[in-house]
Amino acid sequence: MLISFDFVGSALKDKNTNVLDWNTRYQIALGTARGLVYLHQKCRDCIIHCDIKPDNILLDDEYCPKVADFGLAKLVGRDFSWVLTTMRGTRGYLAPELISELAITPKVDVYSFGIMLFEFVSGRRNTKPFADGKVKFFPSWAASIIIEGGDVLALLDSNLEGNTDVEELTRVCRVACWCIQDDETHRPSMSQVVQILEGVIDVNLPPIPRSLEIFVEHQENIIFFTESSSSRSSQARSNTSNASSEVKSPTSLLSSMS
Repeated sequence: MLISFDFVGSALKDKNTNVLDWNTRYQIALGTARGLVYLHQKCRDCIIHCDIKPDNILLDDEYCPKVADFGLAKLVGRDFSWVLTTMRGTRGYLAPELISELAITPKVDVYSFGIMLFEFVSGRRNTKPFADGKVKFFPSWAASIIIEGGDVLALLDSNLEGNTDVEELTRVCRVACWCIQDDETHRPSMSQVVQILEGVIDVNLPPIPRSLEIFVEHQENIIFFTESSSSRSSQARSNTSNASSEVKSPTSLLSSMS
């Protein structure tokens, strides 16, 4: 029997309403990453899922994750590295290039996976609206704590009562920050993500994505998904250009562990 890996209230709960422990969450994250590696690199044609989110990760009785719902997926021939598409996916998990209707690569799934990792950590949805119109975006707060050397345990789902492997928690938060970089060329591949989660390679501190900085600075004025396609595309190209001049490639920040 397969059940949906969804977030209920403020906690990640299983079918018996018990809070999922850290080890289970970590193994679900790793299993999902391995599934995306298969789609991106091991199928005859590269499959870009385009809608990675907790609701589309199914669990069997042993909590082994299965990537599901391929209704928005795109096939990319091995002779091509990118594909043109209209905006597709779920708000809150969309990579900037999807929102701007630019050519996409498998890195759109990497972005969505990174957003989902933050929810693995917090046990709740990333976006929390307030009555005054402001929105609290968990990845913005998490990225600032990770990059500024704050207490990573402050990010953990309070229902876990601090019961976690701090090294794994730090690893997950760092790789999540790399996955949601604005420029897709600065995001790791899913195979690199798997190696990081497996502890095969280490990852250094990521830069804070410019889009998260803008969100923190102007969150009370941000309105999502209302601009015209042309203006979104122009803005995305501008942001990508700015990010490219400031951020190094993640491959230079990955090193073999001793």
